[in-house]
Formats: sequence, structure tokens, C-alpha cells
Amino acid sequence: MDHYIEILIISTIILVCGYNTSYAQSQREIVTATLILEAGGEYSFGAMEAVHEVIVNRARNRKLSPREVCLQPQQFSCWNDADVASQVTKAKRHRRWREAFAITRLPLTSYARGADHYHADYVDPYWNKSMTVVARIGRHIFYKK
Repeated sequence: MDHYIEILIISTIILVCGYNTSYAQSQREIVTATLILEAGGEYSFGAMEAVHEVIVNRARNRKLSPREVCLQPQQFSCWNDADVASQVTKAKRHRRWREAFAITRLPLTSYARGADHYHADYVDPYWNKSMTVVARIGRHIFYKK
């Protein structure tokens, strides 16, 4: 039932606040596109919110903007060797775009428990050996240094 209340709140925020799509590469749009392209197909509760937490935690730790964190080389696979504008356009066509956009406007959740890294469970990156697993959400494993 809590999930339905959260969806109702998100929908209300979207209706009241709306969202601006006047330029394709704004900070919020880059972050939203990252949520969609990294976890938009993951329907486990909290998956996109947890990816958002990782972005915000990295931005804080690295003293960068969330946009800069998303677009850093080799950080989020959705941007590796990809044209930013075309990836944003692709993400905007996803049926969960409004939901992901709303997540970027809501207070930060704690599903990822302070994580600053994650990966899908079907890959085994070199960096995960030195980190602590703090959460598993759907097909994603979240880590903290």
C-alpha cells in the first residue's frame, strides 16, 4: 500500500509542478535519463530511487554536479560512447520518464543505504572486490567504499 501512496504523491507533484523539457541537456534531464537508461526496465521497488541516491552521493563525495557525475567517462554504462542528446531523446520516450523525473524532485530516499557504486548482478566489475555490499534491489547490487 505504501508504494501506491508514493506513486500518488509523485503523480500529484508532476501535475502541480509540471516539468520543463525546453532544453534536452539540463541537469535534471541528464539525471532523469540516467535513471531511465540504467534502471527504467527494473521494476523492483526503489530501483530508480537507489540509482538516484548513488548519483547524489557521488556528486557530494566528488564535489561535482549530478550532471557531471552522470557524464563522467566510464561511470554509467548508458553514457559510454553515446551521444548525450540522442540518449536523452531515447529516455524521454520511455513510459517511465515522468516517474523518473519526479524522483529527481523528491527528497532523497535511503533504499541504497549510502551507496556510491552499483552494478547489475550479471556483471562482475574489477572494483567491487574492495567495497561493501549495502543493498540489493532487483538485479542491482549497491556498494559503499
